[in-house]
Amino acid sequence: MIASLAGNVIALEAGSAIIDVAGVGYLVQITSNTAHQLKIGQSALINTSLIVREDGFTLFGFTSITEQKVFDLLRSVSGVGPKSALAILGTLTVEQIIDAVGLDNDAAFRSVSGIGPKTAKLIIVTLAGKLVPNQKQVSRKDSAAIGLVVTALTGLGWTERIALEAANQAVRELGESASSNNLLKAALSQLGSSKTVSASDE
Repeated sequence: MIASLAGNVIALEAGSAIIDVAGVGYLVQITSNTAHQLKIGQSALINTSLIVREDGFTLFGFTSITEQKVFDLLRSVSGVGPKSALAILGTLTVEQIIDAVGLDNDAAFRSVSGIGPKTAKLIIVTLAGKLVPNQKQVSRKDSAAIGLVVTALTGLGWTERIALEAANQAVRELGESASSNNLLKAALSQLGSSKTVSASDE
């Protein structure tokens, strides 16, 4: 069992990285959150989950132990494989996943490409009670701000999935304490919109 890797990052792409450990390069599948924290040529400590199948071995890596635990919990849901679990973590933050489960918000999971209504509901049922609320770092106000951004973007014509991805990226760039107005401006900028946002914060 490979529980972690400590070495230099020698290659980095959106969904994978190669970590050189004592001259051996390990290909690791990663989330966008982990990718943002890695830089080629720098050392890194990656927590890993090893998936063994008949056609080979695959390493999934995380810089956050909490993210790794949520990944493993998602894989315990019937119909959610490692790639789907990684896709969920690539679209939703850990805090948003905890929120969605706690609030029975299956729409959050349906916003992830490849996750249908049945699987979304099954995720909530399976993970209910398994995610510790105090792991959350996002307040109800912050969650509401993201919801307002998604609502505004879908009202402007973008799909819920694209709107949520833009909102999540805006949070990563501006921080979780950013106002809904600033998050919306950042999200629109990412989407290449020329629309002017003039609404003020409440």
